[in-house]
Amino acid sequence: MVEWTGRFAYKQVADDLRRRIAADEFAETGRLPSLAQLQEGYDVTVTVARAAINQLKADGLAVSHQGKGAFLTPNAGRAAQLADPAATVTELREEVEKLRSEVGDLRQRVAALEGN
Repeated sequence: MVEWTGRFAYKQVADDLRRRIAADEFAETGRLPSLAQLQEGYDVTVTVARAAINQLKADGLAVSHQGKGAFLTPNAGRAAQLADPAATVTELREEVEKLRSEVGDLRQRVAALEGN
């Protein structure tokens, strides 16, 4: 899964996990894949898998408990969505369209009031 893009492998894994968190893939259990599952799923070393989890922890999206695994923090899904630039841009575009519509409605109302 990790590609030779020039970006660190752990960052690629962390970015994909962040995308999956934003999509609520882990919301039901709140548990992230184990290091072994990450190794197998992304075809990376345990060092890369551990660094990816540590990146999520540094970003405030996950906490880990020795012997139990890594778990999402409260509101991790929302925080991950905000960390995803594509999702943020889409959200902003939708908000701008909504505001344009509301401003257009207000202009019509003001024009109607001024015409009286």
